[in-house]
Amino acid sequence: MKAGPTAPNRSAQESLRILETVARHPVGVTDTQLARHTGLGRERLTPLLRMLRREGYVEQVAGGAYVTGEALARLGSAHGRDQALREQLQRTLDRLRDSVGAAVYLSRYVDGEVRVTQYADSQDTPKANEWVDFRYSAHATAIGKSLLTQLDHRGRRDHLARHKMARLTSRTITSERLLLSRLDAQPPTVPVLDLQEYAIGTVCAAVPITAGSSVGCLALSLPVEHAHRLRRAADTLNRNAAPVLLSLAI
Repeated sequence: MKAGPTAPNRSAQESLRILETVARHPVGVTDTQLARHTGLGRERLTPLLRMLRREGYVEQVAGGAYVTGEALARLGSAHGRDQALREQLQRTLDRLRDSVGAAVYLSRYVDGEVRVTQYADSQDTPKANEWVDFRYSAHATAIGKSLLTQLDHRGRRDHLARHKMARLTSRTITSERLLLSRLDAQPPTVPVLDLQEYAIGTVCAAVPITAGSSVGCLALSLPVEHAHRLRRAADTLNRNAAPVLLSLAI
């Protein structure tokens, strides 16, 4: 499996350090104490605390000290954790949908298959029409290519051997050699794009969110008339992926 340092991964790791410190101080810990215990400067600590408060992982009590929040308690409980995680991720995806102005998807590579596990759309940001099952079209979608990029060469070849690279549009790559070359050249920190390769009239972008040994990605889709917004939206999605990584890591 390939891995590369990304800003969301760094933010998620630093957030875990903050949460571990807060958890060790049940009566509360100040930002000054957090800076000392975590080694994070104010320029890093302040935005991370803002995110953790927004996501419900920490709360501020009288005097400004931080204590663990409800979201952290729910995810830390053995009872109902799966449901709590799904609800937490959905709230985060809804916020991401609104911040990027596009339908947003969370996808995982599970047992050799592409699975879209959750998504957030709206009337103004409709999700892409899944006219061909995403499991069988990884070669043509930003989601699929992002997931395949995170596999090693053997894993990619195995997936493509099990799923024929059908031509879905005139832009679809159907050459395994060309696709593998593109995947090899894809920088891990750069969003993967789908410019009408899966469906005419739709453009997509995906960014990796690998947590531990689990391969995943966040993606967005836009109608082609909004294609000029795709790269900026993808960068916004990548910058704001840390809460998703954090939820999966807790």
